[in-house]
Amino acid sequence: MSRSPVRIVLAEDSLLIREGLTGLLTRLGHEVVAAVANVEGLVSAVDEHRPDLVITDVRMPPGYSDEGLRAAVSLRRENPDLAVLVLSQYVATAYTVELFGNTRTSAASLGYLLKDRIGEVGEFAEAISRVAGGGMVIDPEVVRQMMSDRRKQQSLAALTARELEVLGLMARGGTNTMISRQLHISEAGVAKHVGNIFHKLGLNADDGHRRVLAVLTYLRDS
Repeated sequence: MSRSPVRIVLAEDSLLIREGLTGLLTRLGHEVVAAVANVEGLVSAVDEHRPDLVITDVRMPPGYSDEGLRAAVSLRRENPDLAVLVLSQYVATAYTVELFGNTRTSAASLGYLLKDRIGEVGEFAEAISRVAGGGMVIDPEVVRQMMSDRRKQQSLAALTARELEVLGLMARGGTNTMISRQLHISEAGVAKHVGNIFHKLGLNADDGHRRVLAVLTYLRDS
């Protein structure tokens, strides 16, 4: 994960939140190279500054629906290496699938967080470092809602209860080491479960980002 200062373009239509986030990010040691209020400003700022990370609200002018999310997806399509962290006021699981599902083989350096998470400064700082460093972050509350319906579709039916448990922890961003500690099993045991998950979901070595694809399968089918 990135621990060095990150050059950030911030897109948030609320002046109060935009200025507050700019101050917080600066105190965390990062550089906000541009803070804009709309999608047009976001696209222009990314083109001008070539930031390490984009942080954008989902709902932006003029329609206040999902313009920020659409812009993030478009920016990633043009530059798959651009790190993007999307913020949302409400839990909308479809946004998560839309963001991650549009980057099938390059879903690293992506994050989706609820704005409430900003108040947990440590968690927010960790999310920035993880996304900027090539990792994936999905807000735990979003994951919980996606997991609330335990009816599994055919794509997950072959997984054992333990494999589903491991996959659920992967969906929360857990590494093999973290999963090992939480489930009190060896890292070798976790690796074996992860390998079985990949095999049963038909994710071969040449699929790229198999861990992310497995998590997306879980989120879509939970």
